[in-house]
Amino acid sequence: MDIFLPAKYAQDSPVVMIVHGGAWKYGRKEHMIMIQKYLFKHNIPTVNINYRLVSKKKKITYQEQLDDIGLAIEEFNKIAPKAKLLPNNYILLGESAGAHISLLYGYKNPEQVKKLISLSGPTDFFTDNYTKSLYSKYSSPTIQTVVGEKFDRKNLSEKFKEASPIANVSNVPTLLFQGDTDFLVDKNQGLKLDSVLSEKNVPHQLIFMKKTGHTPRFFSKYKRDSIILPEILNWIKS
Repeated sequence: MDIFLPAKYAQDSPVVMIVHGGAWKYGRKEHMIMIQKYLFKHNIPTVNINYRLVSKKKKITYQEQLDDIGLAIEEFNKIAPKAKLLPNNYILLGESAGAHISLLYGYKNPEQVKKLISLSGPTDFFTDNYTKSLYSKYSSPTIQTVVGEKFDRKNLSEKFKEASPIANVSNVPTLLFQGDTDFLVDKNQGLKLDSVLSEKNVPHQLIFMKKTGHTPRFFSKYKRDSIILPEILNWIKS
């Protein structure tokens, strides 16, 4: 993991742990360096991590990826006092697949994670909203590898529910970014989590961007600099 500590920050400043995307089986922390540098300029302590990538052969699923987030937190907690920071005072910021595991880890560990930020994150692998959608037709082969269980619409395993952030929501404030023309992570994924958070009265905000596809910070400088990065910063500081 790469640790960026600005010269000045408050002792109670949360540490933003950054989790890269890549369909669970690709990607690396360097893909998130632009966000890490941006937060550094605004005096936000950050930890940018790698994690084990999903592999059927190696029997690595999202569960091992959750474990790796936990291990990264455990390691940084050890040095937090030296950095004059509080342990277990994290904001998880994930993109795409990294957003999925960030949401899941955060909702399951609210004693460690104070806020969540999801950039184009999948949220639902088990409701009709997903299973009856066109999106599930082409994404389910990947999802069954991520979960480590066969995706059978007629007899869907409970493990797909366990892997879905919408089924694990706890009272962790959540910022969501979702594009309306995202074909890699269907727009209803973000909208569904937004709905569940509203039902459970969890503090949250949905930034729903029109004429926007997957991970727009890579493809639109305007949206990145005028919408995405400022909203991330506002959420961290609020």
